[in-house]
Amino acid sequence: MNTFGRLLRVHLLGESHGPVVGVLLDGCPAGLPLAPEDLEADLARRRAGAPGTTARREADRPRVLSGLHQGRTTGAPLLIAFDNGDVDSADYAGLEHTPRPGHADLAARQKYAGCADPRGGGHFSGRLTVGLVAAGVLAKRLLGPARVEARLLEAGGRPDAEAAAAEAAAAGDSAGGLIECRVSGLPAGLGEPFFDPVEGLLAHALFALGGVRGIEFGAGFASARMRGSECNDPILDPAGRTATNHAGGVNGGLTNGNPLVFRLAVKPTSSIALPQRTVDVRSGQLVELRVPGRHDACHALRLPVVVEAVTALVLADLTLVQRGLAHGAWT
Repeated sequence: MNTFGRLLRVHLLGESHGPVVGVLLDGCPAGLPLAPEDLEADLARRRAGAPGTTARREADRPRVLSGLHQGRTTGAPLLIAFDNGDVDSADYAGLEHTPRPGHADLAARQKYAGCADPRGGGHFSGRLTVGLVAAGVLAKRLLGPARVEARLLEAGGRPDAEAAAAEAAAAGDSAGGLIECRVSGLPAGLGEPFFDPVEGLLAHALFALGGVRGIEFGAGFASARMRGSECNDPILDPAGRTATNHAGGVNGGLTNGNPLVFRLAVKPTSSIALPQRTVDVRSGQLVELRVPGRHDACHALRLPVVVEAVTALVLADLTLVQRGLAHGAWT
């Protein structure tokens, strides 16, 4: 469904070409200071504009419609909406019966009996991540001294991500990317085994982001080629500080006090200018498809701040669970 979290519950709403997209954050403690301008730094990191990103330009001015009074959260559900302004649905008129390879077009058509909004991917669009970024600002505050930082390590297999994206765009193609996220300053013990380990909850939430195809913590898949003597992280003190961090800051589904480290594999954007093969669902015949419109050549360029937001939301929810705070002011 469109909801995630136990005590801090995130609800996403809207479609790419609908009137608005937004987020409802339920369970947000009362008393957190918040002004619309507080969201600007992270929203700016998500905006298009750099080479390899879409030509669609949205102002992304947040409208806080509930849950805020005199500059502080009230404890009521916090509703933040963003108007969709720079919308051109004409480019999608010809795609209604020819689903784009790599997109949710055909699967959504089948699931929702042909009623899903096809414009810009509808509810399956990356446009909805603007709400996650807004909610992530609050979640980062709830994490206090912990710091969440994500960065794009490479695109198209190259460290110069912007150049790789620009070259892919010039060729009418797209490029994938590899994102690393590090969280420092976390306490030990976040996570709720057996079925809510911190890695499982992060993977659950992060795989909701379109294009994410893999996640690994610490040494990840490389640990399959190690011996225990290589993979085990020597413990240096009673606080749990370790000499290495092959575990990625997690043992037994719980944070262990060392930096939480994971990497995400993001596939290339599916909407490309090069001709592709698809099916016309009316006739069942194979046809050639050229996708018009405005699309990121490498949507991984704008994903790091979204990854930070989702990570912060998961960890803030676990923090509330750890502290047993379902209501009341945040101190």
